[in-house]
Formats: sequence, structure tokens, C-alpha cells
Amino acid sequence: MPTVARPAALAVLAALLATTALAVPAAPVRAQNAPHNVVLFVPDGLRGAVVDATTAPEMDALRRAGVTFSNSHSIFPTFTTANASTMATGHFLGDTGDFSNTIFAGYKMPAAAMSMTPFLENDPVIADLDGHVGGNYLDEATILALAHAKGYATASIGKLGPVAIFDAADTKGERTIVVDDATGRNGRPIASDVAQALLQATGAAQAPTRGANGDAGDATKPGTMVANVEQQNYFVAAATKVVLPAFKAGGKPFVLVFWSRDPDGTQHNQGDSLGKLTPGINGPSSLAAIRNADDDLRALRAALREQGLEATTDVIVTSDHGFSTISKESRTSPAARYALGGVPQGLLPPGFLALDLAQALGLPLTDPDAQDTVVHPDIEHKFPSKGNGLIGWDASRPEVVVAANGGSDLIYLPQADAATLAPKVVQALLAQDYVSGLFVDARLGTFAGTLPLSAIMLAGSAITPQPAIAVSFRSFETGCSLPERCTAEVADSTLQQGQGMHGSFSRADTGNFTAAYGPDFKRGFVDPAPVSNVDVGMTIGRVLGLDLAGNAKGKLLGRVFAEAMPGGGVPHVTRGELRSEPAGGLVTVLRWQQVGDVRYVDAAGFPGRTIGL
Repeated sequence: MPTVARPAALAVLAALLATTALAVPAAPVRAQNAPHNVVLFVPDGLRGAVVDATTAPEMDALRRAGVTFSNSHSIFPTFTTANASTMATGHFLGDTGDFSNTIFAGYKMPAAAMSMTPFLENDPVIADLDGHVGGNYLDEATILALAHAKGYATASIGKLGPVAIFDAADTKGERTIVVDDATGRNGRPIASDVAQALLQATGAAQAPTRGANGDAGDATKPGTMVANVEQQNYFVAAATKVVLPAFKAGGKPFVLVFWSRDPDGTQHNQGDSLGKLTPGINGPSSLAAIRNADDDLRALRAALREQGLEATTDVIVTSDHGFSTISKESRTSPAARYALGGVPQGLLPPGFLALDLAQALGLPLTDPDAQDTVVHPDIEHKFPSKGNGLIGWDASRPEVVVAANGGSDLIYLPQADAATLAPKVVQALLAQDYVSGLFVDARLGTFAGTLPLSAIMLAGSAITPQPAIAVSFRSFETGCSLPERCTAEVADSTLQQGQGMHGSFSRADTGNFTAAYGPDFKRGFVDPAPVSNVDVGMTIGRVLGLDLAGNAKGKLLGRVFAEAMPGGGVPHVTRGELRSEPAGGLVTVLRWQQVGDVRYVDAAGFPGRTIGL
């Protein structure tokens, strides 16, 4: 990568526009009815209930001036890559196949050190998965790929993993400029002139690491006390000093995705509450992370004004999911009674679900993330290194696979005897006090205490392996006037009690933040209708004039939130509950709202074990 400095940043940008394959060719002055630009800003892990004029003044001002979506939803499982896939395609997870941050790939993945349970917040892993399925693991067109084909300039900047998902199949960086944690290392390729522009504008063509913000601590040492400022400042500079000026000079309409790792990254690792449920994710480090994301949005909006782009640009802000404080408490789990290195006595270890299932089924447990070593918690005092587990006598052909994710886990039954094994797995899960809500593939049968995967749109046309069972974990309030601001959840994670996690089916995790401002949206409007991250993808498609439905392979599509646009009326909303047959007093309840054919789940689980029920 060349490092010769150019005389000035403007000269670098001019060279970028003139020479790079990713440059935006000059275009005539746009007509009055030309398409508008779109900036999608994602503050990862921002709870809708926490935003106000004090915590996030820029976001609060944007929603008050534009549209406040007062009834917004994350998609379950409430994880980052899953929700990124819905925003990117307008499809639910049953179609995209990005069922959670960690999935069962069905093969030993070279990019994941030969693990069969890869973590998808990783560019090489996404590229490996794309290559394994012949091009695009989502198997659905994304808004950036369709926008590029329609003549838009496209860029995706910020957190590793989700930014690449918006143009997942563009592994060579030929359509979309991708700048993330891996830029300059093993990330998506960028053109040499883009690298030069980054070098000139920021002093480095390689993205900085998280530094101290990436320190999660351990059971005896608190995690980070600082927000992810340095890394995000780099991404802001990339957007405001390189990409937006280039797009402005090119004269074409554009789409920019900016994914802020904060507050998620800091809330996960925060050291304000080691071992304690309070203040949890409401401590000073987490509040600083919210303000850090808010500052990034303010900088982006200021750059739009400086470039004269504000009047022609829609800004949509949506978080991928809410957030909760981690609990590691259980009275029923055998895993909590092991003496395991680095795990406080009596608390759940990472991989507790895999450990408990292996014991209940009388089968050996293998760690897919440690060269398929057999786990002997009572002899070697170890747990699965990342929480994932392969259960069965042959690790190359496991009978049960647990993909550990946090506030919920996925269980796969990849062998032919799945229907025989499923009742035993369900029975074992129902016996644990940390479980709150079970969803089972209908092809395996109907089980008391469970609902089908199709009820939560996890059954569709996906080409990645479909989970057999989705398990949501217990959530509860820790004591404040608004439970969604102070929810704790049992989490299958390597993080500690008192740190932060998401993924459950509680309203604290489904309650994300969404707002919009721009020429395609009403001013000063509070939208009471339910919306979700799937609708964000569909709405961006409408603004850009893209045909997401016409390019769809699956049928699980969201809707355009047309009521937030000039002339749009608030749609009719129905509400209801779906209840399973009881299993020893346990009933999985799913509380929903619906607009047309699109269903929005507020919360689901066992009443008394899930916030929002």
C-alpha cells in the first residue's frame, strides 16, 4: 500500500474521484425529482428507553425535528449480525439465514480456525461462508448491492461484521467502500486511492484497534472504563473527510451506512459493575458510550450541512437491539455447581447450556473452538472456551450443536435421528430455571411448553443450516421506575456478571431506538405504529427506488413505514398473544402486534421470567 503523502486532502480526493475503480464518476446536476441520498446511522446496542436530551442530545433533537418511532422493535434473536441482515435485505431471519452472531455453519471453517460454530462479526468469516454457498450466504439482494446497480455510490463504515453484511457478496470491494476494524489488515480490499485518501485525512490507512476499550477484564479484574472514542473518531473522519466529499464531488446520489460500535462495545466490557447487577449498564462508562455514538451522529450531520447535502439527504437512525445487564445465577443448573477456573463459585460458567445438555443426554461434550478437545468440567475444571459445544460421540458428526450467543442460544440437531432426540432436549431445557421461551422447528414435532420457529419468522428459505431450537433466557428487573432501563438477563457469555449483554426475548432487548429526518419524512411526527429493523431495509428501498420484493427469493419481508412519510396515514394495528400448551406449568407466551401481514413481537417467554410479559 503506497504511503507517499499528497500536497493536500482535496488533491487526494480529486485523485480518488479521477482514478479509482471505486470512485464516483461525475454526473450532471440532478433534477428536482432525482433520488435523495440516504445515511443509515446505527448506534449498536442503544436502548430506546434510555434516549433523552441529556443522554443523547443529537438523537433526541433529530427525532423531535423529524419522526419519533415510539413503537420500535429489534428482531429476535436480538443480536447484531442478525439484525444487520434484516436492515440490509428487508427480510426476516428465516430468509437471510443469519440466525445469530454465532451460528452452526455445517462445516469446519478455515477462516474460523476450523470451528463449525463461527462468530460472524468478522470479514474473513463472512467471505468464507459466502464462498462455501457459492456467493452470498444471505441469498437475498442487499440494499447497497441494488443501489450500486441503480447508479448510487455506496459506502459502509464502522463496526467489523455488520458493515460488510450490507454488501455481503462484494468480498473483493468492487461495489461498496467498506472501512471497518479490519481495514488495512485482513478486511475487505479498498482501492489504493481510497487508502491514500484515508492516510491523508486521518494519518493512517489502517484502522486503529479499540485499545483499552477492548479490555473485558475477568472475574477478578474490572473491564474497560472508557468509551470507544479513538477508533470511532477514525471512522467518523473516514466518512466526513473522505467518503462524503468524494460523493459530493461525484454528483451522484449515495447511500452511506455508518455503524457505531458504541454503546454496545463499551456496555459489554464495562467495568463499572463487576459481579454486581447494579449499576450494570447504567454506569458512567456506558453513559459515556451513548454520548460517544451521539457525538458521531452530530459530526456526520454537520458534514452533510457543510457539503450542502442536508436538504437532499434522509438520515435514518436505528439501533440493532436493546441491552441488559448480565446475570449468571441459577438454582437448577448442574454447570453452576462445577469448580471451574476463572468462574466465581456458584455462578454459571460460559457454555452452561452445552454443559447441562451434555450431562442430561449422557453424551460427551467437545469444544469446537479449541481443536475439538473433549470438555471434562469435573476433572480438568474447564468449560467450552467460547461457550459453543458439539455433543455426541463423534465431533465430526455431532448429534447436538449449541451455538452460544448471550441472552439466547441456538441448538442444532444435524443428524437423521433429530426427531428422536428433540423430545429429550426439550425436556432437559424445561427443567432449567434460566430458560424462558422455547421455539422448535415444526418438522421435529409439537412439544408442550414450546412454540414453532415459524411463529417468530425463523423458518423460511435460508440456505444456511436452520436451528432446531431457539432458547431465550430469563430476564428480570433490578429495580427502577422503567424496567426496560434496568433489566438483567441470564447470558451464556464469557463476560462477567454485572457486564452487558443482549439477545433475549425481553422488551429490554427488543426495545431498540429508531428515528428519521429528511426530505422523505414528516416533521415533528410521533409514529405510534410498530416498526422493526426489517422495515428499515424496506423503507430505504422505497426511498432509493429499489425493488426488494421483485428481487426476493424468500417471502418473509417487512413493510415500508409509509405513515412516517408525507401524506402517509397511520395503519391499522392488531394485537394478540400466542400461547403454547403448558408443560408442567410452563407456557411459552408470544405477545405481538401486526400491521397487514407483518408481525412484531414485543416479548416472548415464560410469564414471570421475561420482562415485557
